[in-house]
Amino acid sequence: MPAAVVIGAGIGGLTAGIALRQAGWDVTVLERAERLKPVGSGLAVAVNALRALDTLGLGDPVRALSRVQGTLGIRRPDGRWLARSTEESVRKEFSDSVVVLPRAALVELLAEALGADALHLGVQVTEVDPDTGTVRTSEGERVGELVVAADGIHSATRRALFPLHPGPVYSGVTAWRGLVPWTGGPLPSTETWGRGRVFGAHLLAGGLVYFYATDVSPAGESGRDEREELLRRFGGWHEPIPSLLRDVPAERILRNDIHAFATPLPAFHRGRVALVGDAAHPMTPNLGQGACQAIEDGVVLAYVAGGDLAAYSAARVERTATLVRRSTAVCRATKVRNPVAVSLRDAGMALAARLSSDLMPKSMREVLEWTPPRRAASGRGPGAPA
Repeated sequence: MPAAVVIGAGIGGLTAGIALRQAGWDVTVLERAERLKPVGSGLAVAVNALRALDTLGLGDPVRALSRVQGTLGIRRPDGRWLARSTEESVRKEFSDSVVVLPRAALVELLAEALGADALHLGVQVTEVDPDTGTVRTSEGERVGELVVAADGIHSATRRALFPLHPGPVYSGVTAWRGLVPWTGGPLPSTETWGRGRVFGAHLLAGGLVYFYATDVSPAGESGRDEREELLRRFGGWHEPIPSLLRDVPAERILRNDIHAFATPLPAFHRGRVALVGDAAHPMTPNLGQGACQAIEDGVVLAYVAGGDLAAYSAARVERTATLVRRSTAVCRATKVRNPVAVSLRDAGMALAARLSSDLMPKSMREVLEWTPPRRAASGRGPGAPA
């Protein structure tokens, strides 16, 4: 049985570990944290990622943990709709839906599916040799026919494999995220666009609302009280935005500057090492595809046709580079602050929505219409010895 060593137990690393294990690999997942502590926020699992999870037998369990979005769309700060659709429209277009759930719930489900015997916590990776597949750690060396680097946006493995690559760059936007208890009944899944600012809110199962907000800001800035900072920026917007912000404890708000690739990698592998998730293609969150693409990576890595890492790169580099560019373009549109430019942007969006009632789901067709590869007939994944 070929051995695979996975570095990082985030969504991409766990998915890759599960897929490889199901494809016949002896999998070890190394995570530097002493315990899995998913950030207190939510995420979207779109149609393409649900299809990928279906190949692992995990699509329906994820759907069961999630609340399907009902009405969804984009609004102005005064509450007026610019573009609107429904969950029914998405389901009609793609025979499935987009669901949202707490990040912690997805990580817990993936970790359970992987198996405790494969997950090693509190292990720090210090060096990776792509030629031999040797992974040096705080607990000694491990060798794999395949090494999967899922070590995040600031991946040390990526820097070692591609030392001349410029890495991720600051998008000019900082982001806040949080979870808030909700007892106010049905709530549409919305993004509200203002002058350089965005606020999104999505109702999850269990009476929680996942919110996120972005604003143009110099890198590295932070407020003493992030709730007051959010109320200063968004407190005058339509309900329930002010109410959500008044109800969230300041210490439960996460703030991170958003970085993404401006230059794609030439490949997602070198030697025996493959990159997945943010280590391979960090993107802005504007398409809601960061976690989804990490899930796709894991499934393709295990079941890609041809069974080698060159085929993995061929299957993933172009698709993810396209989505990174598209997400960055949306990010640029949200950063517009000039009042005239904002008015033109909003008018164009509203006109396009009036001309096509299904504009929102159709505009995502390129992203969501993705078919996962079938499992390799041999039951062996990429890099396995012949």
